[in-house]
Amino acid sequence: MNKDSKRSEALLYHSKPTPGKIQVVPTKKYATQRDLSLAYSPGVAEPCLEIARDVNEVYKYTAKGNLVAVITNGTAVLGLGDIGPEASKPVMEGKGLLFKIFSDIDVFDIEIGTKDIEEFIQTVKNIAPTFGGINLEDIKAPESFEIERRLVEELNIPVMHDDQHGTAIISSAALINALELADKKAEDVKMVVSGAGSAALACADLYVLLGVKIENILMYNSKGLLTKNTPSLSALQLKYAKDIEPIGLEEALKGADIFLGLSSGDIMTADMLLGMAENPIVFAMANPDPEINYNLAIATRKDVIMATGRSDYPNQVNNVLGFPYIFRGALDVRATKINEAMKMAAVRALASLAKESVPEQVNVAYGATKLGFGREYIIPKPFDPRLITVVAPAVAKAAMESGVALNPITDWEKYEEELLARLGNDNKMVRLITNRAKMDPKRIVFAEADHLNVLKAAQIVHEEGIGFPILLGNKEIILELKAELGFDADVEIIDPKTKDQEERRNQFASSYWATRERRGISLLDAQKLMRERNYFAAMMVNEGEADALVTGHSRSYPSVVKPMLQLIEKAPGASLVATANMMMTNRGPMFLSDTAININPSADDLAKIAVMTAKTAKMFGVEPVIAMISYSNFGSSTNPGAAKVREAVAYLHKNHPELVIDGEIQADFALNPEMLQEKFPFSKLAGKKVNTLIFPNLESANITYKLLKELNKVDSIGPIMLGMGKPVHIFQLGASVEEMVNMAAIAVIDAQEKEIKKNNLIK
Repeated sequence: MNKDSKRSEALLYHSKPTPGKIQVVPTKKYATQRDLSLAYSPGVAEPCLEIARDVNEVYKYTAKGNLVAVITNGTAVLGLGDIGPEASKPVMEGKGLLFKIFSDIDVFDIEIGTKDIEEFIQTVKNIAPTFGGINLEDIKAPESFEIERRLVEELNIPVMHDDQHGTAIISSAALINALELADKKAEDVKMVVSGAGSAALACADLYVLLGVKIENILMYNSKGLLTKNTPSLSALQLKYAKDIEPIGLEEALKGADIFLGLSSGDIMTADMLLGMAENPIVFAMANPDPEINYNLAIATRKDVIMATGRSDYPNQVNNVLGFPYIFRGALDVRATKINEAMKMAAVRALASLAKESVPEQVNVAYGATKLGFGREYIIPKPFDPRLITVVAPAVAKAAMESGVALNPITDWEKYEEELLARLGNDNKMVRLITNRAKMDPKRIVFAEADHLNVLKAAQIVHEEGIGFPILLGNKEIILELKAELGFDADVEIIDPKTKDQEERRNQFASSYWATRERRGISLLDAQKLMRERNYFAAMMVNEGEADALVTGHSRSYPSVVKPMLQLIEKAPGASLVATANMMMTNRGPMFLSDTAININPSADDLAKIAVMTAKTAKMFGVEPVIAMISYSNFGSSTNPGAAKVREAVAYLHKNHPELVIDGEIQADFALNPEMLQEKFPFSKLAGKKVNTLIFPNLESANITYKLLKELNKVDSIGPIMLGMGKPVHIFQLGASVEEMVNMAAIAVIDAQEKEIKKNNLIK
């Protein structure tokens, strides 16, 4: 995508369909006049009077306890600098989005139109009663230090400037583990810091608390080493200034144990790295280009322990590992501040988490067989679902122990359950899927690439590194649409009907005919079929000319699935083909089967569909808890429709005891744990959160997933083909660009999985 196209896409994202990225959503009923009279006048007077009698009741009757202000004056925005309060608003909304999806904290972003420190402080103090906490953001140093110091002292709610402390907290956790791997003690190491801004100073301060000695830290700004003679140093910078003659960065790094970079890209050379001590620790966190390229660093020193700010290299120092969970813990105990004890608790919790066994969901997200503590894994991954239940409680406990918690937690088990429940509000699965696909992208045939939306999906797949598109369709139309989209990448375009593809068509036809010659198909029939793009595309996958296939945007599902079933063999051991849709609900991902193929499956078919769906859920790191859905509960109906579900469950209980599965059961009981526990405590689903639904027929499954999608605006990925020997996946008619991109990522993951199985069989 060229620069203009990227700019247009970014502007469109922020402006359509609704301007901005966040909104206020009611949490109470408001349908009737009675509801409105309770929400506002006259009913609202009662909580007002309660709060007037005891101001702490504001946490009981309003949203204050889960509301954080993200506040800036726009003087140090991202890499954009002093762009003003209005221009900073998209960034602050983005920070609000991260708070919500990672820790279920609501945010109002506040942009203040002043650069005067006193005016800024007074403005924040005046609006503070609205909020449970304040996240200061993108305020330039040194003003940011004074603003944060004053607000922490003068307010009785948590205040933190994430630009200063976020990187410090995450990198400190990484440092603890890096020192352990390097077999070094904090008090003995020599450190060189490139950068003397707020983040670098906050890092250095926290490292000192970990045991690094100030006298062993050499700090550089853009002009060189900070010394007592360096002009215009702040009080915080003077703490690290040395009473020596200035020396260059290369000389300072000789024999150094640690390099911390928060400055600019490519300022550290291979020779500088070679001059460092044994097992050097290099935190090169300039973005987008680190102070030394990761690949250059590991090629130069096999013993280097390295972290960057980038997601495409191991050990990403990402602030999202910290601030959502630090504020979560602080809010939940109603802390009056975020103190050093709470920050250090977050540090140690993150460091400790990196040493624990990694959940399969995280391995799946990063395409790893098994992540484990070591040089390439010294801090947790941002997708780790345990972060909220590890970091937030650690921060809450530290707040209680340090005497700043006004509402101490007494039942930690219940608190952890509440935190886990909040995870359902963030559908991380799409990010997990995309990330997994990008680890090992594959060649994907887009069989309808002469349709604008399909080509747009292929463009995103290419630009995001999800896969390598092969575009099928009318070449002239595709080239015109590519120009319109600014899709200027050199990707393969094939029109199956043109003369230049005749030899390929004949080769595909011969291969197909060889498998169908005794089933009423002539060679001429096969040659005619190969002019049709879906047959041609399927043969590309069959013949190894592509790794995966996606199609179906412009045609009905039955007409598209037919050639796939004719040309593609079933997977080894599979006796039928089915489909599942992954629904991104507010309780987390739900798998629904069979949504597209088997009209009225038998009991035997239902059992097979359940097993295949369970394997698919596991492929995405989800441990399946399966309800076999019906209109009856555990034998309450003798109708054949319910009986076949009951028969399938009995078979699965006997032959697949490893599965958590039960039924037949009505959908409301399956999805409501309290109802299920009360009425059917004997069920294998009692006390568990169901995440997979197997329906008795195609009609019920298809209607359900489409109702969820349209009425509740639930994102759907699918139908995902189950039981196919090759990675072929079919869109629903008229699928959106986003849905097609997600399905392409699924196809890539499917290809990855099939490749792994094939390689294991060869071994």
